[in-house]
Amino acid sequence: MKLKNSIFILILIALLSLVGNMVGAKHNILEALPGMLILVLIAIGGILLTKIMPGKIPAVAYIVTLGCIVTYPGIPYSEIISSYIAKVDFLSLTTPILGYVGLSIGKDLDSFKKSGWRIIVLSIVVFVGTYLGSALIAQLILKSIHQI
Repeated sequence: MKLKNSIFILILIALLSLVGNMVGAKHNILEALPGMLILVLIAIGGILLTKIMPGKIPAVAYIVTLGCIVTYPGIPYSEIISSYIAKVDFLSLTTPILGYVGLSIGKDLDSFKKSGWRIIVLSIVVFVGTYLGSALIAQLILKSIHQI
């Protein structure tokens, strides 16, 4: 995907997320705008790193790494960045992204049909396994720190 298209999609998702953030989490758009701009800049930085760094590391790895670096305690301005990002609700981010993914999968229904029924069974097993694994890990950690 071209950088221009990626930036366009990021901005579109950001705008939709800001509206969702206002409706769902009740944060004012202007209040959440700095956090959303930071998230978009981190994503663009990760995409750019994918293009210039050697190897075939996915952009998401660079984006997560950049996000961790800029919010790590002790890094200059990390507290300010974290406070801005905290005003962006997670669910308001995921809704437009999942909608976009659904539309892009809808374009490729022919290849999805070729996968057959096994892909549905595999997806269900992966989702259930991921959920149960996450719940188990959360349970163990919360019990070990006496939160439950």
